Amino acid sequence: MSAQRSPSARQRRLAAILRTLRKQAGLTREQVAEALACSPPTVTRIEAAQTTARVSDVAVMLDLYGVKGQQKESLLQLARDARKRGWWDKESHAIPAYFQGFVGLEEDASAVHGYESEYVPGLFQTQEYARAVLVAEPTPPAEDELAQTLTIRMKRQERLNAPNPPQVWMVLNEGVIRRQVGGPEVMRRQLERLVDLSHESHVNIQVLPFDAGAHPAMNGGFRVLKFPKPSDPAVVYVEYWRGGIYLEESTEVDAYAQLFDHLRARALGFDESRSLITQVAGGM
Repeated sequence: MSAQRSPSARQRRLAAILRTLRKQAGLTREQVAEALACSPPTVTRIEAAQTTARVSDVAVMLDLYGVKGQQKESLLQLARDARKRGWWDKESHAIPAYFQGFVGLEEDASAVHGYESEYVPGLFQTQEYARAVLVAEPTPPAEDELAQTLTIRMKRQERLNAPNPPQVWMVLNEGVIRRQVGGPEVMRRQLERLVDLSHESHVNIQVLPFDAGAHPAMNGGFRVLKFPKPSDPAVVYVEYWRGGIYLEESTEVDAYAQLFDHLRARALGFDESRSLITQVAGGM
């Protein structure tokens, strides 16, 4: 498994540990806020990984929780690492704020399971296809912004070719492979890329056919990200136009995991899916 590279993942892990330590110490957020000379909402944001804690504040919190020795040093190092910049920070102006956290988590995920109802997932997109998706916005991005966004999207895909890549399992609605994004030639090359990716041992692609009828994910796509460390629980990401939400409660994550199992059980098998994608590509 990969080592933790992503500051976003480290920040999330640190937040979960600090939240657990506070509860074990029997302290309220108000008491911690008083020790830090800050407001209780600031503690809440630190424990929710919505803001990166200063190393000095983490040191105060650990002293308050009675954490000493090697455990304290390890957590302080985790706090330092969480404040480092990821490769995507250099282009953060070209990434929507709501999506920056996802890029960081995706970078560290050991498995990505998901469903897509409308378009090919970003990890699988060709540059031509990605460009066609981006310029379809009501207000298309300027050319320089478009170029930066495409660079980031292609950079994300490097994880698929890296040592110990994540296990990616995607279920695609049949509409995804039939909608001619960018025109026939662009779409044909995109479908050929899906076929090539489907032969990789760490990539599983299934198509949910139209004749599967009604299904429980008709309201949209989602991702379930899993991480190599047992201390880092899975998270669900649900995106909507110009926004996204993260679900971390175990009941919510379990519900989406069951939803994914339901979808892949109803989808075509791997060979059948590959054959259908090849057939549709041939028709382009």
